[in-house]
Amino acid sequence: MSSKSGTPKKNLMLFSGRAHPELAEEVAKHLNVAVVPQTAHNFANGEIFVRFNESVRGTDAFVIQSHPAPINEWVMEQLIMVDALKRASAKRITVIMPFYPYARQDKKHKGREPISARLIADLFKTAGADRIMTVDLHTAQIQGFFDGPVDHLLAQNVLAAHINKTYHGENITVVSPDSGRVRLAEKWAAQLGDRPIAFIHKTRDPDKPNQAVANRVVGKVRGQLCVLIDDMIDTGGTIVKATEALLDEGAADVVIASTHGILSDPATERLSNCKAREVIVTNTLPIPEEKRFPGLTVLSIAPLLAQAIQQVFEDGSVTSLFDGNA
Repeated sequence: MSSKSGTPKKNLMLFSGRAHPELAEEVAKHLNVAVVPQTAHNFANGEIFVRFNESVRGTDAFVIQSHPAPINEWVMEQLIMVDALKRASAKRITVIMPFYPYARQDKKHKGREPISARLIADLFKTAGADRIMTVDLHTAQIQGFFDGPVDHLLAQNVLAAHINKTYHGENITVVSPDSGRVRLAEKWAAQLGDRPIAFIHKTRDPDKPNQAVANRVVGKVRGQLCVLIDDMIDTGGTIVKATEALLDEGAADVVIASTHGILSDPATERLSNCKAREVIVTNTLPIPEEKRFPGLTVLSIAPLLAQAIQQVFEDGSVTSLFDGNA
């Protein structure tokens, strides 16, 4: 006999970076596993060291890391974790980045500019990642930047469920903050019960990041509760100007729903002072107490991540989590 048969076994292990350990712990509880203990620290010059305290040989490894500020440090830490797992003979490495770093740099606006979203994908592939799992990419085309499977999870179900529960029975119009997200607004409108849609016609100067000018509202919003959707809120300038434009057009009220609450200064001040009834985000990024305000609602993305991890581990269908629309 020239070969030896054995019983194949799979072993799921969850690893967490230091940027948002609370999210990883919540995901672990849903999976009924523990986050693998590790030693991680920074040297005096800023270099990062990571060592896992358990054997990872042959494991199905899931490495979760959020990417708040300082974003470059947390990207580097996750790359180092992936490299350590590869060199320790993990069987498969899935990188979980709830907020994909550098996603806004997905194309060249002018000559001699980088496509940094592609660079991030290349870095993780080189480090040893076999698969990427992320939530609400800035543009769907980023999925094609990684040479391997990409699980693009949608937070729409989480956000829409909250809106359906909280504002059931109100006259809702779904509003896109620009013309580029009208198709997403249509999906939202269908999920909220075939609601009408509108969008903000705006201009943006590529030489001035985080600045936009809301020009006019396209669509009927007068007397409506406007659900203003976006993938991320950074400094809050765009979404606040859109809120003002809607109220100026006669909207009865505005609810802001966004997946990623980056909330760079002065976002908290802007959002807390704007006239939106509620600002809803998920915890793909950590939101410390100093960035929170009375009108802010933070929904957990952990159950969705845990379901997707379970499907990947069992070779199931991630798309089934979104009714075939992932």
